[in-house]
Amino acid sequence: MQTQKVIDHIVNWLKDYAVKANVKGYVLGVSGGVDSGVVSTLCAMTGLDVLLLEMPIRQKEDQVNRAQDHIEDLKKRFPNVKGHTVNLTPVFESFETTVQDHAEGKWSNNLALANTRSRFRMVTLYYFGQLHSLLVCGTGNKVEDFGIGFYTKYGDGGVDVSPIADLYKTEVYELARALHLIESIQNAIPTDGLWDAERTDEDQIGATYPELEKIQKEYGTKAVEDYEGRDKEVFMIFDRMHKASKHKMVPIPICDIPEEWREG
Repeated sequence: MQTQKVIDHIVNWLKDYAVKANVKGYVLGVSGGVDSGVVSTLCAMTGLDVLLLEMPIRQKEDQVNRAQDHIEDLKKRFPNVKGHTVNLTPVFESFETTVQDHAEGKWSNNLALANTRSRFRMVTLYYFGQLHSLLVCGTGNKVEDFGIGFYTKYGDGGVDVSPIADLYKTEVYELARALHLIESIQNAIPTDGLWDAERTDEDQIGATYPELEKIQKEYGTKAVEDYEGRDKEVFMIFDRMHKASKHKMVPIPICDIPEEWREG
């Protein structure tokens, strides 16, 4: 990959989009992971206003530390960057108490509740975005957004722009090195941070990003019978998740009303 050309292209794209939209810049959430680390740096390079929000919800200490260290690093490097912590734990726990209709012993596995964390963060980003005339910048990569749909609908999927959605995870790591992100971000194990227990992306998906990328690049041109061994296992994971998440990747269905029914 021609890394510097990609970096310049994304930075210029972000700047042009914000200028044409007549906004001051971007707001985005920083999780302590490589995707948000790269995107926040690219936003900072536009020279426009950038507000980085760290929004912990019972977050692991290492995730919080990485996020805060990254924000401080960018603030030192770019005078247009500001950072702010919004502790959403009390909001989440209030909601958690309100909807206590879960089965006994199943609370930690409640996917609906895990996705609620992401949706609270989306609401927070749009609050600060409207307050400061900033667009909400997404941090999803190509595998997550268009491969297996590994994001929350109207959560981290609720954004105004998505600058790295055409980049594979391995390519995002290339940008992280070129952009000189702090070592802890570059070496961070991917996790969505939506669970009390430590669950990496690989734990949840059952495959690594390089394995998924291989299948995504061939998806639609090969069938399950074209694979064997581990590749076949990953194809089946990818195929199942892609089909289950298709509703996230297409426009909201609209029920068209025949024009002749409008008459009379």
